Amino acid sequence: MKLLLIKIGKAWSVLKRDGLWSGGKRVIGAFFALFRRVRSGDVLFISNGIGDSARYRTVYAAEALEQHGFKTAVTIQDNPFLVSYADQFSIFVFHRVLYTEKVARLIERIKALGKEIIFEADDLVYDPQFLQSMAGYADMNALERKLYENGVGGEILADPYVKVCTTSTAFLAERLRERGKRVFVIRNKVSQEDVKHADEVLRTVAKDPSIVRVAYLSGTPSHNRDFAMITDALLAVLAKYPEMRLVLAGPLDTDSRLQAFAARIERVPFLPRAEYFALVAGTDINLAPLEIGNPFCEAKSELKWFEAGLVAVPTVAAATGTFQEAIADGVDGYVAGTTEEWIEKLGRLIEDRTLRQAMGERARATVLEKYATATAADTEYYDYLRSKLS
Repeated sequence: MKLLLIKIGKAWSVLKRDGLWSGGKRVIGAFFALFRRVRSGDVLFISNGIGDSARYRTVYAAEALEQHGFKTAVTIQDNPFLVSYADQFSIFVFHRVLYTEKVARLIERIKALGKEIIFEADDLVYDPQFLQSMAGYADMNALERKLYENGVGGEILADPYVKVCTTSTAFLAERLRERGKRVFVIRNKVSQEDVKHADEVLRTVAKDPSIVRVAYLSGTPSHNRDFAMITDALLAVLAKYPEMRLVLAGPLDTDSRLQAFAARIERVPFLPRAEYFALVAGTDINLAPLEIGNPFCEAKSELKWFEAGLVAVPTVAAATGTFQEAIADGVDGYVAGTTEEWIEKLGRLIEDRTLRQAMGERARATVLEKYATATAADTEYYDYLRSKLS
């Protein structure tokens, strides 16, 4: 019953955020995922839903493993046949899985068979002590908050049987190692289908050279505080460069001072994946602000940079540890730690079309080399998995 109430709360938030049409399609998709067929294999990825996090950490992670000879499957914890899958796989990766009675029975069965459990974390939601740092937590409805009251999957992580974790950033890896776990950092990656979408839009995209479209693609309301970090910088560059247009995608509350430039601000709703890449490709500069020093933000991956890079759009990103590690500053993107740096680096890109194009092309080359499932090279992790299959 508790899980059902949580799901209802999340569904209501999706409908409220994305509208009846777009939100309804996502809710219906989650329902039909219950009955998605799962065939036997080597590795089973289990998640609590089908959102963007699950896409990267289960569906795309499975695709990368398939490229290296592993037989994988992906399911959600609501699957009515979940417990029976203990007999069909050797390795089980738990991503944001709530600890329910059914999950507990699955874990006990896996243990009885002596098989491998891997805890997967792509943010800090497994640890309740960090919730106050989580943007958007205060705005959640009561049903949604129940998802986090014990940490998402915190009980699984605390189990001494679980000795190995995968995660998306070095920051998260250190937090998990503090708990005595062996950790593999498996970067988020774009799928083969994403690359195909990007190739298609790049063949047809046309940009107006008289304007410079600067985009912030938030995705969820939890990014209000991130965007607020660069409002002063955006006000400065909007005032200085009349050719600049600001594109804001997804639900976002903005500072009232931006109303002075309302005629130059474009609002875009939540979009399906293929349309999303078309939108990004039609912009000139991508923004990836975060609250530097906030644990939840420091834990976030570099996907806002590599998604834009896939369609050859340069990014100015917050100087978090992850972005500084991923981006060669001034080569395939920019990182900025202060308002002055945001103004300076945005200004360079707005003024110099050639720089924008060159930086975007270098970002695309980096993404295709290091951040695509087809070119993934997590060799140590693959070797570990194979050791559990022998």
